[in-house]
Amino acid sequence: MQNSQESARCSALWDELSAWGSATRASFWVAIEQPGPWGRDALTESHLDAELGGRLAAASAEAGGRVLLIRAPGHHADASFQSRRVFVAGGLSGRPWLLTGVALDPAALEDLPWADLTGASPDAALAACPWLQPAEAPVLLVCANSKRDVCCALKGRPVALALSAQRPGQVWECSHTGGHRFAPTGLVLPLGQMLARLDADLAGHALDAAASGAFAIGTLSERHDRGVSHLPPHHQAAVSWVRAHEGETAADAFTVAGEADAITVQHVDGRTWALAAHKVEGEALPESCGKAAKPSATWTVTRS
Repeated sequence: MQNSQESARCSALWDELSAWGSATRASFWVAIEQPGPWGRDALTESHLDAELGGRLAAASAEAGGRVLLIRAPGHHADASFQSRRVFVAGGLSGRPWLLTGVALDPAALEDLPWADLTGASPDAALAACPWLQPAEAPVLLVCANSKRDVCCALKGRPVALALSAQRPGQVWECSHTGGHRFAPTGLVLPLGQMLARLDADLAGHALDAAASGAFAIGTLSERHDRGVSHLPPHHQAAVSWVRAHEGETAADAFTVAGEADAITVQHVDGRTWALAAHKVEGEALPESCGKAAKPSATWTVTRS
């Protein structure tokens, strides 16, 4: 019975399909520590004040970003909680930056200068929230929101727990990031790199590479590379194609422009690639456990 249940889960059904172009869109990320249980919509269904969670979600969405909840891997104690670790990642389209700090009052997050978090400098955030400071190391957020999708919990939590023992403070469980069908999924901050089908070894390599502003070479494939969150899907797919073919790992190596039929990816050394990226429908599959099947969609990239 267990094998039958596992084979019917969304991530098992999608296991052989490309993850290119599937990164959730966000021009910046804010992660707030909140232990205890999370509901389907974690920001308004947790022990974080629901009204505050709603305001934070709305403010970030209006500015083009995303807010997530995070918690330490392992047992989720349902206890009183006074202070929260916070991460703020911005500047994703250039040289990404990452701030961190402890918010003694979660309402302090409302002071964030949301519209400035896409900028190349963290100065506005540091001025508005002096309890933040530059982070010393990148972090990996592994989706583990079981109320949103069972695949994320069953597959994501073991990866986060295994790696957190080796990288204390750098690995966190997080609320819904999208892409359950690619579980276990991860988000590398500050790079905005979204990964599919993680294991602890690959996740460790991703953190090591991110420390020097790069992507791990093992992540540059259709199986693992969902893209970077600040780009639209067709640009994500095109850049992923170039990375896979060229083995380029530097996070800031490329700029990209154009519509799906005529995309130009340019390397900082002047090389260019003329590409086309198209969404292709396949067999009907559920994108999340418990949802009805619908035609699957993946991105195909060709030279134009």
